[in-house]
Amino acid sequence: MQPIEPDQWLAQYGAKIEQAKQQAEQARDQLGGVGGSASSPDGMITVTVNATGVLTDLRIKPEARGMDPGQIASEILAASSKAQREASGRVVQIMTDFVGESPALDFVKQQMPNGYAGDGTDEEEPKSELERKDTRPDDEYFTNPPDVMA
Repeated sequence: MQPIEPDQWLAQYGAKIEQAKQQAEQARDQLGGVGGSASSPDGMITVTVNATGVLTDLRIKPEARGMDPGQIASEILAASSKAQREASGRVVQIMTDFVGESPALDFVKQQMPNGYAGDGTDEEEPKSELERKDTRPDDEYFTNPPDVMA
């Protein structure tokens, strides 16, 4: 093996650094446009989130005025969760293309809402406390209470 000239080594190293810089800029640009959007099943509520899952837009149709506030809150939470998973999936895909399967990708996946892995092994989002809440009238609740010892 022939020894490499210092100038040649430096040129190769500089080219690698420039390529890494370009790839990082490309990933940054792609991630900057990532977001997710989801609507309630009836289309009354639509939420939009950015790449980190932060709510950036919330639209509630005027027809939703007659809805129960608890139902509206539940629909907002469910739609937000769907939008976050959509955005997370895009982030994971972009980062997979950028860093490949690696500890860096594992770290990114751990930062996604609810540990989203994007590999098809994710469980469905757990129901929020509001969705788990028993909303039956008191008479019905006490006549047929939930089984708490199961």
